[in-house]
Amino acid sequence: MTPAQTNEAWTRRSLASVWHPCTQMKLHEADGAAQPLIPIARAEGVWLHDVEGHRILDGISSWWVNLFGHGHPAIRAALVDQLGRLDHVMLAGFTHAPVVELSERLGALTGLGHAFYASDGASATEIALKMSAHYWRNAGQPGKCRFVGVAGGYHGETVGALAVTDIALFREAYAPLLRLAATVPSPDARQAAPGEDAAAVAERAAAALGDWLAEHHARTAAFIVEPLVQCAAGMAMHHPRYLQRARELCDRYRVHLVVDEIAVGFGRTGTLFAHQQAGIRPDFICLSKGLTGGTLPLSAVLTTDAVYQAFFDDQVARGFLHSHSYTGNPLACRAALATLALLEQTDALRTNAVTAELLAAQFAPLSSHPRVRHARRQGMIFAWDVASSLPDFARRYARHALAQGVLLRPIGPTLYAMPPYVISADEGAHLARGALAALEATLAEETAGAPRATAGADGV
Repeated sequence: MTPAQTNEAWTRRSLASVWHPCTQMKLHEADGAAQPLIPIARAEGVWLHDVEGHRILDGISSWWVNLFGHGHPAIRAALVDQLGRLDHVMLAGFTHAPVVELSERLGALTGLGHAFYASDGASATEIALKMSAHYWRNAGQPGKCRFVGVAGGYHGETVGALAVTDIALFREAYAPLLRLAATVPSPDARQAAPGEDAAAVAERAAAALGDWLAEHHARTAAFIVEPLVQCAAGMAMHHPRYLQRARELCDRYRVHLVVDEIAVGFGRTGTLFAHQQAGIRPDFICLSKGLTGGTLPLSAVLTTDAVYQAFFDDQVARGFLHSHSYTGNPLACRAALATLALLEQTDALRTNAVTAELLAAQFAPLSSHPRVRHARRQGMIFAWDVASSLPDFARRYARHALAQGVLLRPIGPTLYAMPPYVISADEGAHLARGALAALEATLAEETAGAPRATAGADGV
């Protein structure tokens, strides 16, 4: 093996040329870096392989995008076939089979239609917000142009999406650029008072939403929510009743309901889409991440016929004039079609239920650890809050997890796992052992009085 093939060599070249996301780069640059870069050469199934041959189990599906494992042959075959037919064409004035078929399929699955495409979740958020405000303008109510979200909500980091994101670490530096949305209390079940259950917390939070809308609905275009799980808020999980009440309130006050299924869609929560557990239909649904099975960037926004018809006019200015150069890219659409086919062919919702029960049993020692609080699960999403005094717990834990051959990146003091659906029993055992061993190693540093590490983001 030549020096150019070593982890060290690729790390050095990357640090000299690449600005990595969600990262304080100094943490990578320092000697004995607190967050060492891992150069990945290939991936297969649940495993990532670095350039020196070490393998790491992808316990978070590479930021929640991978559903059926890396390099799935069915998705790869679809991409190869599509590459031989049509790589890309602008979607303004043209169309093609993959985007038509994908739009039809998504419409059938959601009950919504006329899919509008972009490349990432933040763009999907921006599209939904712009569509909502523009709808009210076209409907003769231009004053309905503000938004309300949930405390701790995360919807992306572009300027429009950041305005409805309620995580200070991401937002504070850009506050002068933002037209901040209002926030209402989260239905996070961890906030239960003595004698309350998750449904009661949901009712209490919904009542606060109702009070807010009663006062501000005339200026409010839409309410945006991550259904069932607020991921970046530390996997805050809530009862479906909150979504039912939100639908009722949005109907009462004539406010659009936008569900952000970017992270929780395509089976993550136990149903194909999380909002389906509440038996509701939103006005807008934002999709991305798992849409292509973790292969290519693609996002989509679907909405109602009533919203679509409000833009259907002889006047160009009443149309939705948002665009992206790669809107509806044929390759990405074929990957999405292959992913949707796999969800059906593998009976993923049923098999995931079995896999999740097995993983829950394998995680039992972690869930019962004396320093763990609020062990919880929603479908294939697992989370544990850790009682630790380490201000950089997440960073230390991630480093110890890598040493165990596991990719896990806590959000602050919340450890979570969101593995690909194809994880086997043996791989699940490896993930559970590594997660527990990394916790013990991190807490041992705390007991030993580990010095505070360089300040930086304990991100997702």
